[in-house]
Amino acid sequence: MLPILAPLPVLTLLVILQSTIVSSLPLLQGYADIVLLVIVAWALQERVQSAWQWSILGGLIVGFVSAMNIMIPLVSYVSITALALAIRRRIWQIPILAMFVVTLAGTLLSHFLTAFTISISGADLPWLDTLQLITLPSLFLNLLLATPVYAVVRDFANWLHPEEIEL
Repeated sequence: MLPILAPLPVLTLLVILQSTIVSSLPLLQGYADIVLLVIVAWALQERVQSAWQWSILGGLIVGFVSAMNIMIPLVSYVSITALALAIRRRIWQIPILAMFVVTLAGTLLSHFLTAFTISISGADLPWLDTLQLITLPSLFLNLLLATPVYAVVRDFANWLHPEEIEL
């Protein structure tokens, strides 16, 4: 029962952490996306079967709390989960490498979707400035935090889904 109920309080706490503490620690204009990192790390765990639930719930919570359209984080996180699950099947021996690859792709996808949505809504958005001041610093922060987040999520997944020992 605990694994089914775990995503709601964990993701809610992460969104609160992201919107209070992480948002006060920018690099240029970029911020780390802790929810994205946790969703990626969760999807890369071998015994985890609830990656889709985590990504959908995370996308809904972030979309509800943020000022952007609710579909942007939802589509981003679900797409990132699909990529993580596909990579998990192929690069299962080196999960930390998969964490870096999916974090890189996920950050770029998320920022591209956000910038594209803002630009089609009529705002004048200089793409080069957006890339230099927001996307690349955010990417750097996400890659910097990828390893510690992966380690914490791996321990949490092992606690929720202990390895069965055959007698």
